Amino acid sequence: MAPLRSAHRRLGNRTHRAALLLIAIVAGIGVLPGVAMAAPAGGGQQLNAADMTLLNGVRLAGLWEMPAGQMAAEKGQSAKVREIGAGIASEHQKLDELVVEAANKLGATIPSEPTAEQKGWLAEMQKASGARFDQIFVTRLRVAHGKIFPVIGAVRASTRDATVRKLCDDSNGFVMHHMQMLESTGLVRWPELPPAALPAPGDDGLLAAAAANAGPQVGVSSTVVWLVFLAALGTGGIATYRMLRRS
Repeated sequence: MAPLRSAHRRLGNRTHRAALLLIAIVAGIGVLPGVAMAAPAGGGQQLNAADMTLLNGVRLAGLWEMPAGQMAAEKGQSAKVREIGAGIASEHQKLDELVVEAANKLGATIPSEPTAEQKGWLAEMQKASGARFDQIFVTRLRVAHGKIFPVIGAVRASTRDATVRKLCDDSNGFVMHHMQMLESTGLVRWPELPPAALPAPGDDGLLAAAAANAGPQVGVSSTVVWLVFLAALGTGGIATYRMLRRS
């Protein structure tokens, strides 16, 4: 019986060490730079790529559009741009609170700072002034809202998660209002907006990406999620650059 007790003790020691290692790994993940770790609620839930793309996209939008709106409120040349900048900054603060709340409820990890590209847009606005600032502000934000808008609809159409559906509903209202406000300036260059990325009938594209929600809820590599979202961000990059060069 003595060897049996010894084996139990060794098994207990190994289990204890494994538990400590797991705790250390989780703690290390929580302090990774550039990422906000949301605490799981109700045991946490695995989200798929489409759901995570929405959470990341809404969060990133707020992280750069809030300071962009504040900048427009302070240095916009026209009173209209200053008013719209203040409104967008205020509404994105509310939307940011909603996405953080949703991430906390779902136990999801979302960004804590803008991407390098978004920081570049803010630096571009900081250097501009007068009418050129107004044009850059409207162009950048209108293109960005146009890219996230169809993602919201695609995820809303097929997500299985009630929290994600609610965030889609809230985000849709804010994004639509922001596009309307930006369009009211008369500075949107309609012929030069990036073309819609429509999927082939019954094949791929946004609808196929959203259709991933019909499958089992499984864990998704953060690398895959970031690649999907960064690819979406880059869709209208060249067209936006050309629009701004002509201003």
